[in-house]
Amino acid sequence: MTLQIPFDNTFAQLGSGFHAKQRPTPVKEPRLVAFNETLAGILGVTGGETQEMAAVFGGNQLPDGADPLAQIYAGHQFGNFNPQLGDGRALLLGEVMGNDGQRYDIQLKGAGPTAFSRNGDGRAWLGPVLREYVVSEVMHALGIPTTRALAAVETGETIQRERGRPGAVLTRVASSHLRVGTFQFFASRGQTENLKILTEYAIQRHHPDVSGPMGLLRAVRDAQSQLIAAWMSVGFIHGVMNTDNCAISGETIDYGPCAFMDLYHPNTVFSSIDQRGRYAYSNQPDIAVWNLAQLATALIQQLEDPQEAVEEATEIVHAMPALTEQNWLTRFRAKIGLPDEQAADQALITDLLSRMAANQVDFTNGFRALSGAQARAQFTDPAAFDSWEEKWVARRQGEPLPETSMNAANPAFIPRNHQMEAMISAAESGDYDLFNRLNTVLATPFADQPDHKDLQQPPSADQVVQATFCGT
Repeated sequence: MTLQIPFDNTFAQLGSGFHAKQRPTPVKEPRLVAFNETLAGILGVTGGETQEMAAVFGGNQLPDGADPLAQIYAGHQFGNFNPQLGDGRALLLGEVMGNDGQRYDIQLKGAGPTAFSRNGDGRAWLGPVLREYVVSEVMHALGIPTTRALAAVETGETIQRERGRPGAVLTRVASSHLRVGTFQFFASRGQTENLKILTEYAIQRHHPDVSGPMGLLRAVRDAQSQLIAAWMSVGFIHGVMNTDNCAISGETIDYGPCAFMDLYHPNTVFSSIDQRGRYAYSNQPDIAVWNLAQLATALIQQLEDPQEAVEEATEIVHAMPALTEQNWLTRFRAKIGLPDEQAADQALITDLLSRMAANQVDFTNGFRALSGAQARAQFTDPAAFDSWEEKWVARRQGEPLPETSMNAANPAFIPRNHQMEAMISAAESGDYDLFNRLNTVLATPFADQPDHKDLQQPPSADQVVQATFCGT
């Protein structure tokens, strides 16, 4: 049966100023290594033998209804504005209406050079493709808004990075690929008509209950404040929060040098390119505000009198820190089992985090252990936990721990960096056992899975991953 993808494309109809149309570049020998049957069911993707799926999701065969294109956008990268970026190694095949009533983009990442590749090869290597596949799917399982992975394909080609690496293509699914940088592109060029078209398109697609540029700004603020709080609650570090990696939908997008913390420390950085810690774990809420301010600056350019909107936009942006903090408190109250809200809760939570940092506590295991009897054993100095526990018990006024709800807020499993490195190393040699195992276990990250306790273990000293890389 021929592979069927029920395309219903809208972004392709916006005009040539928004994208560059082109076909994927064929690869030497596509081989399907992963296909997300559950997600395919939501998207209405049906049929197709393994060889055909490899050809389609490797870029060698264009399915009926596809209208492939590379999107154009700009962006602040580590605070420096680049007026033109765009999809340099990704092509949007098209859109579908899922059986859940939501619209989704289907994009090939690593599909070859585009008009926006800036002398790059347009390809991806196997490691980052598998990393994004695993991490985006566990983020979905954690209940955090995210792009998702539909397929991974080996290309049969070697691409050059620091050495020859096996090539691969990821099929990424998102509610859209509209970014803060998409708006910046048109605003920076004074293309107000295209900016208006983009604004209305984004509202209709993502936030149909709002109106006008300021309504969109509020909606993006609200979505991003919830997203950042969710990241923080599971110890996730995006690693490259440039404005071109900030999605209007409020989804996590572009899993490059991302990582989950093992030992908790607020200044943790993994990204090899983040030399100054701009995107450290604790800086993510502030960077989200900075990114929102760049969106505000772009959006007001379409108004007849932009100065009139400055006060309103400033008010919207300045409200974000308090909103993110409230969402953060909601998440962390659940993590320590507090049944209601009290003014001193933030101090109680931050005190615990400070003690965790000083006592080299594993972020994931430390919080998970709170609902059992092993929490103090996570601390190098158990007395540091004991004195905090006294305040915690007093705050709960003797109420028993809500173990079930706490476990629903504290995952037992995350994609640990050393396991991801082992997975990638094995896959380069053709062994996908760990990749498949991680996908299976991480599909239910809140569940106790006694047969997989080894995947809960922090790295030994010689397994610690010091830096992660984006793969380009």
